[in-house]
Amino acid sequence: SSERMSTANESEQRPRKRSSGSSTAFEAKYTEGVMLGEGGFGSVYAGYRKDDNLPDMTLLRWKKMGNGILIPMEVALLLKLRPAAAETSAAVTLLDWYDLDDELILVLERPDPCMDLVDYMNSRGSALPEQEAKIIVKQLVDALIEIHSRGVFHRDIKMDNILIEIGNDVPRVRLIDFGCGTYLSEGIYIKEQGTYIYGSPEWFLNGLYRAGPTTVWQLGVVLYGILHRALPFQNSTEIIYENPPIRDGLSLGKSQNIQ
Repeated sequence: SSERMSTANESEQRPRKRSSGSSTAFEAKYTEGVMLGEGGFGSVYAGYRKDDNLPDMTLLRWKKMGNGILIPMEVALLLKLRPAAAETSAAVTLLDWYDLDDELILVLERPDPCMDLVDYMNSRGSALPEQEAKIIVKQLVDALIEIHSRGVFHRDIKMDNILIEIGNDVPRVRLIDFGCGTYLSEGIYIKEQGTYIYGSPEWFLNGLYRAGPTTVWQLGVVLYGILHRALPFQNSTEIIYENPPIRDGLSLGKSQNIQ
């Protein structure tokens, strides 16, 4: 075919650097609490606002990469997803950020009580029943529609990046970690997707993919994980060629499953 494919421009101009303040300003406003996690590029802490001791926030301290001229992509995406006054967002809200000489600090909303979907599944000790899976996946679909409507492609939908707020009778789904995200486009993407075992077949076959089908694929992997307490694939060969086993008792093929 001579059809030309448009490639998503992931280097689309982001806002110029707009520092939110100095390290002194950060330390005057926030107290850093216990470390919640640590990775190769930074650390996550519980955080507190000093003027009212508000505890419901997370501090992400990232080592700086690059020349710092542009706002890091994750900040740009979270700014696009910030809810307007009196609105709520499926994405965890960026409250503040500090672009310092050697690190980037993000101050994020921390819903409480909550846990990620992996811990939520572990706390239950079994795969979720279909009715509960339907509630969670329906909210996740709505969340993804919301972020796509705001021009954001998450690109790393997985159980670790889904928070479940557990303070109400009905659990509420929130999305976190837009570090692999980019701007939404109808074109073709060529940059590597987020997490290997959630990757779509077309990426492993051709090194190309689109936002919509990739999001649907990753959502399907999550749904399988919820209903089986195990992921469907372990490597690219399985992703491309194999159909995962389906446990007995599921209402397969019934379109009303997540309506």
